[in-house]
Amino acid sequence: MIFLLYCCKMYSEMEHTAKVVSHGPSGLLQSDELYDYVLTTSVYPREAEILKELRDAIANHPQSYMATAPDGGQFMALLLKLLNAKKTIEVGVFTGYSLLLTALTIPHDGKIIAIDVDREAYEIGLPFIKKANVEHKVNFVESQGLPVLDKLLENQENESSFDFAFVDADRANLKNYHERLLRLVRVGGVIMYDNTLWGGTVTLADLSAVHPMRQFAWKDTIEFNKMIAGDPRVDISQVALGDGMTICRRIC
Repeated sequence: MIFLLYCCKMYSEMEHTAKVVSHGPSGLLQSDELYDYVLTTSVYPREAEILKELRDAIANHPQSYMATAPDGGQFMALLLKLLNAKKTIEVGVFTGYSLLLTALTIPHDGKIIAIDVDREAYEIGLPFIKKANVEHKVNFVESQGLPVLDKLLENQENESSFDFAFVDADRANLKNYHERLLRLVRVGGVIMYDNTLWGGTVTLADLSAVHPMRQFAWKDTIEFNKMIAGDPRVDISQVALGDGMTICRRIC
């Protein structure tokens, strides 16, 4: 009986602790201290020095929160290696942390089509891409994402020719990106979506409860998550790295 009461007490404490979730820059873990532990123990010691330099360079950028989280980047690099990825697409580049990471990971003759409307942000990271001697792998296209993907699909040789795609772009078009990328990425290839837990706000029932900075894409993120969960064309896993990432493996 004492053991049962002890277990109930422990469960109650764990349940209470689990509700204390960080929705800030430290990710979605139970505490900032736990997130720092992950970073300092497993991520930063293995982070390429050039990636650290880029991360430090944008630390004071007013939109630095838009950059790919380093723990998410580490996971992305592992996926790229497991896939032996050589040809990739990135929709949404910002200052290029994930782009540089991808360029460092894929082979010397690998290629990345990187799409973003903001060339100015991309050029913040460009010196680091050049310093790493991987600029030859990058084809940066200053544009909205959909027109570029549609243009690629006009050439049948591009269909099922990409190994990997990473999407960190406007939430309203996630479904549209998904449909096009399913045609561009090969069977067995991976499409990775960033920010799919949207600061933990996907659990909230009403827009009024969402932080004002998160309201603009709250509904789109929830609808996208529901759509992906029911898509029989992909295997999926949603993980609490960074701001939430959803990994889709094309199966047909």
